[in-house]
Amino acid sequence: MAYSLDDRFIRELSADAELAISTDDLRVFYGDKEAVHGVSLPFERYKITSLIGPSGSGKSTFLRSLNRMNDTVAGSRVTGQINYRGLDLNSPDIDVYEMRRRIGMVFQRPNPFAKSIYDNITFAPRRFGEHDKQTLDELVETSLRGAALWDEVKDNLHKSAFALSGGQQQRLCIARAIAMQPDVLLMDEPASALDPISTAAVEETMLKLKEHYTIIIVTHNMQQAARISDYTAFFYSGQCLEFDETRRIFTRPKITATDDYVSGHFG
Repeated sequence: MAYSLDDRFIRELSADAELAISTDDLRVFYGDKEAVHGVSLPFERYKITSLIGPSGSGKSTFLRSLNRMNDTVAGSRVTGQINYRGLDLNSPDIDVYEMRRRIGMVFQRPNPFAKSIYDNITFAPRRFGEHDKQTLDELVETSLRGAALWDEVKDNLHKSAFALSGGQQQRLCIARAIAMQPDVLLMDEPASALDPISTAAVEETMLKLKEHYTIIIVTHNMQQAARISDYTAFFYSGQCLEFDETRRIFTRPKITATDDYVSGHFG
């Protein structure tokens, strides 16, 4: 199956919109295997972009590349550009740890630290030198409010994060990420391990967060992509085959493979 991405919409968006981050001919290799094939995508500021596609299509690998998480995978190599505020984040002289303060990550399964709710939020700020208690207290409240969790936990901030439900733990992980005041939030299937009620709470949180953050999310849930995202990119076999406004991807896709996938007839 061979397709070439129609880049007219990408060119128009890149020219007209304020971009938070973009890629140019991004390729990811694991040894000799090319897992992501030359993907060039723009991500508009204060919008949600969903990356969809079958398992093994390269969407999570692409997402992790945006804040250099693939650096930790033995034998991996990333070429091409990751453009952020005039910098190429794929450059070897980039301070990766500083960069991840600006481009945060929320993983598939909730992964709170074995610490209190309060210490989960303040762990990274403290490591970066913030020790003023009033500042940390305000940061905890602001971050938990941003993740729509404050009212549920404000009286139990010094209890273990493991006492929270799965959905609450995931929102705590979102709060922990936004405590560093990033520009971009990367989310790798953040609701796939959650029940429907918790999923709805996380989706509502994301819709509120896009007022202040740019969100890029990998999801297998087509209804979720349709509900929350402004743009959608369809990945298949390491390539981005189609990228457009979400409403068009789900109503008038340009290629048959996208139509088959979003309508559940793929394979």
